[in-house]
Amino acid sequence: MKALFKLILNTLPRPWLISLSHYLRPILSLAYRGSRYIDPIDGRGYRTFLPYGYAQVRPNVLSPGTLSLERHRLCWLYLQRKTNFFTAPLRVLHFAPEQAFYHRFKRLKNLTYTTTDLNSPLADVQADIMDLPFENDAFDVLICNHVLEHIPDDITAMRELYRILAPSGMAILQVPYAADRAETYQDDRITDPKERTKIFGQYDHVRIYGMDYFDRLRSVGFEVKAVDLTSTLTPEEIDRYRLAKGERVPVAFKSIA
Repeated sequence: MKALFKLILNTLPRPWLISLSHYLRPILSLAYRGSRYIDPIDGRGYRTFLPYGYAQVRPNVLSPGTLSLERHRLCWLYLQRKTNFFTAPLRVLHFAPEQAFYHRFKRLKNLTYTTTDLNSPLADVQADIMDLPFENDAFDVLICNHVLEHIPDDITAMRELYRILAPSGMAILQVPYAADRAETYQDDRITDPKERTKIFGQYDHVRIYGMDYFDRLRSVGFEVKAVDLTSTLTPEEIDRYRLAKGERVPVAFKSIA
């Protein structure tokens, strides 16, 4: 099973994977139903989750029903428990919209919900994150998860995110980061997909973030919190939701001038 998932992830283009997942989710949800683990996004129980990963396949992390990973479930719980995302009237821009969230966010009557990406079939607006076609202060919430590690000039992208976020707005900006690495590592000479996978963890990543990621966000003007939501959960909850203990949610704010 691990080898099959690794082959699929590394062979099929991302738009194909998104389209294919639409048909797979109902089948997987039924096949893996149970009570051992809970996906907080759909509230359903499963006997196990699926493996997932490009360079290293992690067991028991991909929810059969929503195809959410640890980071998606962590983000959902943060929005649900710590924000007014599900109740307040908010203008939301969602980058590279994840399947786990897309239809659920789209159904929320309180949101004015827009999606954007260069290639995703789920995007309302095709756009380059380094040169966005939106007005200043246009959105109350930005969701941009596991995108910046793909972007050649992430600081320019961060400045664009700051520009379009409204004063007092909030941005969820998750990235894969190495908690044992102080500084971000990037080498633009590394272009071979196999070498990128070996060094950065995935064939289309261009850097590996260190703990200075939060300071990189601050450098463009954001106020940043590194929220460890798992510290408020029991070990049983962390395991039941299949979360990564200690993972921080980067929550960025644009203060009122």
